[in-house]
Amino acid sequence: VQLQASGGGLVQAGGSLRLSCAASGGRFSNLGMGWFRQTPGKEREFVAAINRGGRFTDYSDSVKVRFTISRDNAKNTMYLEMNSLKPEDTAVYYCAATARAILSGLYYRASDYQYWGQGTLVTVSS
Repeated sequence: VQLQASGGGLVQAGGSLRLSCAASGGRFSNLGMGWFRQTPGKEREFVAAINRGGRFTDYSDSVKVRFTISRDNAKNTMYLEMNSLKPEDTAVYYCAATARAILSGLYYRASDYQYWGQGTLVTVSS
C-alpha cells in the first residue's frame, strides 16, 4: 500500500485547509485509516481515525469539533477537513493505514499502522 498526502500549506489562524490522502496498491475499503501530526522534537501525535467503511470516527481532544475526517472508498482517498486552525496546529501531518483493521475498528497508536504517507506541512500563522 502506498499513501500520498497532500493539501498542506500556510494559513492564517482561524482559517481552513483540507488534507487528502490517496491510497494505491491495496484494497482501500479493507484499510483502517488515521491522521497523525508531528512537530520537531516531539513524538508523532494521534489526530483522527476512521473505520473501514467510514461510519465511525474519533478525534483527539485538541482537534475535536474543529477537524473532520472522512473517506471516499470509491476514490481510494481519505480527507481531513481542518477549520478554525490555531498556531498550535502547525505540524507535519501524516496519513496512515492499517491492513489489520476489523470492520468497525478505530486505531489510535502509531504502532497500529503499517503504512504511512510522506507527510504534508501545515503552518498556521498568528
